[in-house]
Amino acid sequence: MVFVTLRYLATGSFLQVIGDVQGMDKGTASRVVSKVIKSLAVHFKELIKMPENGEERTAIRQEFFNIARFPRCIGALDCTHIKIKSPGGADPENYRNRKGFFSYNVQVICDATLKIQNIVCRWPGASHDANIFANSRVRALFETGHFGDSLLVADSGYGIKPYLITPLSRPETQSQHLFNESQIRTRNPVERCFGVWKRRFPILALGIRVAKEKIEPAVVATAALHNLAIIMKDPQPAINNEIEAAVEFINNFDIVPVPVGGQDASNNRTRLLLINYFQDLL
Repeated sequence: MVFVTLRYLATGSFLQVIGDVQGMDKGTASRVVSKVIKSLAVHFKELIKMPENGEERTAIRQEFFNIARFPRCIGALDCTHIKIKSPGGADPENYRNRKGFFSYNVQVICDATLKIQNIVCRWPGASHDANIFANSRVRALFETGHFGDSLLVADSGYGIKPYLITPLSRPETQSQHLFNESQIRTRNPVERCFGVWKRRFPILALGIRVAKEKIEPAVVATAALHNLAIIMKDPQPAINNEIEAAVEFINNFDIVPVPVGGQDASNNRTRLLLINYFQDLL
């Protein structure tokens, strides 16, 4: 059963094809895949988790710091689209994204080794990244100081917060340019994570062809398996031109910046302190 499921997730083939290869009908293949995916999704918290103690946070901070000397970072935040078939129902257009295909917009926080620490997979493709984060549990945890003075880094599609650091839109001074360079390099792991994750599980880029209620468990299961592959030091899959084209297409979305006028200036204090920190490095 596990082999059938892994083949389905790793190839993106139709269940009918998977069933034919394994000598079972489509209905049986569907039930097998659903059962294994649900089992994986139930245990995802063992593999997908934010750092919960000082020792874990210190280790992750150091890994991010080693990239570009950006301090206090415990995660790179972004969203990525997971292609699906039309969900049907009363509101299918909510799932049509800016590129015109149906998708889920999935929020991920990853660490410097590309492991997924947090995942939110319930928002339709038309949803804005910032709105997904604003309604997430992990945002509430940062708001209440659960992670101490630790920070997240994100692109300009998010609003600046004391714990969520975005790049400057128009850097002017040398320290501002250095800050931006470090911030961009430090958040790069999440972009790389999306590429590696989807190459390991092409179904995420080629399209998940299952009922709407089965999509979230399937995505979470692949995230857990992605983390397991990193832990086990499994090599990244060889380049496949068709899959590579699909991954590039689905990952290449223009950033929709949050208007500067809509941001609270008081939230900018941490970023100003970081710019001063980079000034001292010059």
